[in-house]
Amino acid sequence: MKYYLINFFVLLFCSTTVFGQSTGHTDFNKDWKFYKGEVKEGQSPTLDDSKWRTVQIPHDWAIEGPFSVEYNARCGGLPFHGEGWYRKSFTLTNTQKGKNIAVEFEGVMKNSEVWINGHYLGKRPFGYLGFEYDMTPYLKQEGENIIAVKAKPEDLSSRWYPGAGIYRKVWLNVHEDIRIAHWGTFVKANNVSSKVATVDIKLEIQNYAETDKVVSIAQQIQNEQGETVKILNQKTIAEGSKTIINEQSFNLIHPQLWTLEEPHLYQLVTELKDVDGNVLDHYITKFGVRDIKFTPNDGFFLNGKRTEMKGVCLHHDLGPLGTAVNKRATERQLEIMKEMGVNAIRTSHNPPSREQLEACDKMGILVLDEAFDEWGIQKIENGYHTVFKEWHERDLRDMIRRDRNHPSIIMWSIGNEIREQKVKDGWKVAQKLGEICHEEDPSRPNTAGFNQYENSIKNKLAHHVDIVGFNYKAAKYAEIKKNYPDWIVYGSETESITSSRGVYHAPFLEKYEKNTDHQVTGYDIIGPIWSYPPDMEFKFLEENPSILGEFMWTGFDYLGEPTPYGGRDNSTNGYWNDDWPNKSSFFGPVDLCGFKKDRFYLYQSQWTETPMVHLLPHWNWKGFEGQEIPVFAYTNAEAVELFLNGKSLGKKIKGVDKGIVPVKFMYYEGPTDFPSPYRLRWDVPYEKGELKAVAYINGQIVGEEIIKTTSKAKSIELTADRKVISSEDGEDLVFVTARALDADGNFCATFNGQIQFAVNGDGTFEATGNGDPSSLVLPNSKKLKFFNGMALVIARANQGDGGTITISASGKGLKKAVITVETKADQKDL
Repeated sequence: MKYYLINFFVLLFCSTTVFGQSTGHTDFNKDWKFYKGEVKEGQSPTLDDSKWRTVQIPHDWAIEGPFSVEYNARCGGLPFHGEGWYRKSFTLTNTQKGKNIAVEFEGVMKNSEVWINGHYLGKRPFGYLGFEYDMTPYLKQEGENIIAVKAKPEDLSSRWYPGAGIYRKVWLNVHEDIRIAHWGTFVKANNVSSKVATVDIKLEIQNYAETDKVVSIAQQIQNEQGETVKILNQKTIAEGSKTIINEQSFNLIHPQLWTLEEPHLYQLVTELKDVDGNVLDHYITKFGVRDIKFTPNDGFFLNGKRTEMKGVCLHHDLGPLGTAVNKRATERQLEIMKEMGVNAIRTSHNPPSREQLEACDKMGILVLDEAFDEWGIQKIENGYHTVFKEWHERDLRDMIRRDRNHPSIIMWSIGNEIREQKVKDGWKVAQKLGEICHEEDPSRPNTAGFNQYENSIKNKLAHHVDIVGFNYKAAKYAEIKKNYPDWIVYGSETESITSSRGVYHAPFLEKYEKNTDHQVTGYDIIGPIWSYPPDMEFKFLEENPSILGEFMWTGFDYLGEPTPYGGRDNSTNGYWNDDWPNKSSFFGPVDLCGFKKDRFYLYQSQWTETPMVHLLPHWNWKGFEGQEIPVFAYTNAEAVELFLNGKSLGKKIKGVDKGIVPVKFMYYEGPTDFPSPYRLRWDVPYEKGELKAVAYINGQIVGEEIIKTTSKAKSIELTADRKVISSEDGEDLVFVTARALDADGNFCATFNGQIQFAVNGDGTFEATGNGDPSSLVLPNSKKLKFFNGMALVIARANQGDGGTITISASGKGLKKAVITVETKADQKDL
């Protein structure tokens, strides 16, 4: 089976659907009424909802809090479960009357039910997938229509923070009798090269009318410069009350390939016309042309170039924003990951948002698209196993049909750490799910992330996926490849080390389970028994180059799973509140706010080429005078020289002068004091002043970093992630970082005083955060504490012609800081 893959999965041509312009894919996200709680006859058109809150979709009701020990810290200590109702009234415009009208939800968390004018449209238990309901038979052509949505997430239904409510976008889809079906395009190719690509277009056309109709299909291919490079025209018969399949092929000459460095996107413009030339539907599909190949011996190839997967797992929450999807927040996450050197993400452990996939297409990031965290055997009391039998096929097919056209996606994952690994016949489920993947999309392989090394092999689950993912089994890569040389293998989940930004505990390199301050040291040595420092994955990947690469757990901290705090491990059901107030994870090299921890730079030193050097820890150690403090430098240069108050402490060569770090984890039999070739270490007797690292390549200075002992914090420095944002649709965000500085302008890395933000002008306050996993200050509070010298405020641009947002920050004993951000209506894609 694995040998078959080597030859079959060599190329792919994909597309991203951007919905019709002329036939009414209309924003349906403003002015919803919301009520948290049970409502008798909440779907009734006559219900008085005038006192309900008005909210804008996407909306996550649980991020509003409160944080409480009454809720499960495993899920962020937030009230994501219970019942919530959304209602919206609308009247049809003259151009919408008499048309076929559907409502499309990109995601409702979860157990959603939908009504229109009191008529039941359907339910969807799974919160991570979108769906469309035809409302046409129940709509009033004149007067008010009422759509009602009930969401009812359950307690003990998730292993992390899932959010709650209509957390992804909603659309009103208005069509003629003949339309392109929902998720109705699929584009793929054969023989992709820089000279030519043979492109196949599969188009599903839906005829609502009872009679057959002749339909003209007019298609144009446009390149990234807007030039038309191909025109296709044909006619077909759309049979009454049926969905028909239309297929066309053509050769695309000298295609611009989709690569990680230059992710070129074309667009396919499809129009359906009647016999009189009237446009019935208009569909725009963005796509990329690229060749993918998986091999058991040489790894993964993109367009013929071997490409190691430098990946991260990402949960779907956006830190202080909760799970309410926002395009800019999603882009910012991926920008930060790319800066670290990431070229791939795993959508752990569920189907991602459209915004995330579109951003990956645009930015050149590979995607492992994952369906399930649970099959039919329970992990948690109210998990997906409760609906698996009824819904798994529909959900998996819908995920693939929704996402199959994104050039960034290279694998479908059918599951993560599923309990069927321990069952003799578990392979049968894996086989069935794999067959569904092949039926819906024969152009990509399927995979799964296995954590039970022996069971997944003994019970044959690993034999029934195309590509085998192992979680935390780096020390077994050589054994796996020796025993199964034809398998294509990668690290589907790796490292799982924990840390708090800017925290260092003494004794400095002591491995411990917990600390009294509810934080974890930033030396990147602490984690659960299955985890290990990044150094170990780097080592085993270098020793086993046939492995495709890794997906580190996780790129960002996320709400929930506060390991090592909480009193539970990952396989334990129930509440994780033993160490309250810990309520968010420590796993990321980036915290909840997007602030970089030291580990960010360790990955950057291995995954990037632009010269860099990073020093740790901070240099504020009053009371430790004369005591040796481990100082590490992370660099991709050849050597680093360390200076303390101008005196050289010696130059060390990366890979030769190895930094000792403590290591102990499952399946590892090497030295517990690991001489890491990826870290440079000096043990420095503390004296206050300046610590400086100078990096060299070929004897030339290519970078330096300085950290200083600081005095009392005196001022605030504000920095915006962008100087100009869009006011086009009222959705764009600006992220402003606040840093505490001393009188000399040095960063105060241990300051935890209060800060208060204000947002004025042509924008509104959205959220705050500081990255502290134990903070119980809600994101909707403008007043909070610095966490190790840093805090964040997020502001949203008002919809309109544009103007200026003014953001200020103040704190006791600190000089007030002000920053302005411009908003412009004509720069939507800033």
